[in-house]
Amino acid sequence: MSKPDDKQGAPLLEVRDLHTYFFLDGGVSKAVEGADFSIARGATLGLVGESGCGKSATSLSIMRLVPSPPGKIVQGEVIFDGRDLLHLPEAEMRRIRGRDIGIIFQEPMTSLNPVFTVGWQIVEVILNHERIPHKEAWERAVEMLRKVHISAPEQRANDYPHQLSGGMRQRVVIAMALACSPRLLIADEPTTALDVTIQAQIMDLFQEVTAGTDMTVLLGTRNLGIVAHTAGEVAVM
Repeated sequence: MSKPDDKQGAPLLEVRDLHTYFFLDGGVSKAVEGADFSIARGATLGLVGESGCGKSATSLSIMRLVPSPPGKIVQGEVIFDGRDLLHLPEAEMRRIRGRDIGIIFQEPMTSLNPVFTVGWQIVEVILNHERIPHKEAWERAVEMLRKVHISAPEQRANDYPHQLSGGMRQRVVIAMALACSPRLLIADEPTTALDVTIQAQIMDLFQEVTAGTDMTVLLGTRNLGIVAHTAGEVAVM
């Protein structure tokens, strides 16, 4: 078979024997020990486990955002589209983050910079990866806010995070993650900080914005109800 066919049939993401440890004063915390899973192109994998099992540490390891010190990826491979992310130069990883791999963190308030408007923060993501006029980037940011069902997006784009509710902030985070149409979207407990009603709205939105695309999704959660409605496959930690 030709190389293009081989690549087409290969998983978009493979995590192989991943070990991520945190070296603390009181000893070593082995947050991730031997994680192994893969995700086919266009598929959604639910990464399930109780609090503290290593779901978030796995997501951070894939993005190479583990805080160091004290954290360190001590072993394993993270193969994305045929390349091991753990061995790429940091400059290349910066190009991949946001452009090829987007991430939605579980706490929207800490995911947003409190001193900049939400529109500016989406524009920054776009301009980091695309050479387009600022006006065009702003228009796309407003359109992304509209896409995630934020009312009056032209006005809300000028708001600061503290002016928005928790649910609206999470919608902004989703808009940021999708702004450059990444091939892989990592959602790390995207509804944990929200009340039950808003959780349902956010998950409905999550399914809506990813439906009809070839986006690959890694959904980390401890909520089996969410997994049942969104994931085609499940990996348990």
